[in-house]
Amino acid sequence: MDAAFQSLSIGLPILILHLSTAALVLVLGAVVYVWLTPHRELELVRNGNVAAAISLGAALVGLAIPVAVTLATGVSVADIAIWGAATLVLQLLLFQLTDLVLRGISTRIEAGEIASAVLLASIKISGSLILGAALVG
Repeated sequence: MDAAFQSLSIGLPILILHLSTAALVLVLGAVVYVWLTPHRELELVRNGNVAAAISLGAALVGLAIPVAVTLATGVSVADIAIWGAATLVLQLLLFQLTDLVLRGISTRIEAGEIASAVLLASIKISGSLILGAALVG
């Protein structure tokens, strides 16, 4: 039993540090995403726009997947921070490219078009899954 407590006393601070680093990277990525989005998703969600909620929810999941993979494969706080930030930049570029290709998608989200939101959500999450897999090799 003593070994278990010793393991916990050594491992728990590292767990908290790694988790905090990943959470910070994710929050920063989410803030940048909301800032880059042409429409005001948070305001739209507050006003009951389901399409905006789907789009924002998928963006958060899409940002979280590569950060989670980085957390699972990272060996240090610096590793998690650097790779987490790099994957978020790639995700944000994917999201911006998607907005360029799907012209008018922002207007459709603002109008509450669920079909557009589901398509956008699918692209965000599928790109995130591919990026997460690429991290593993």
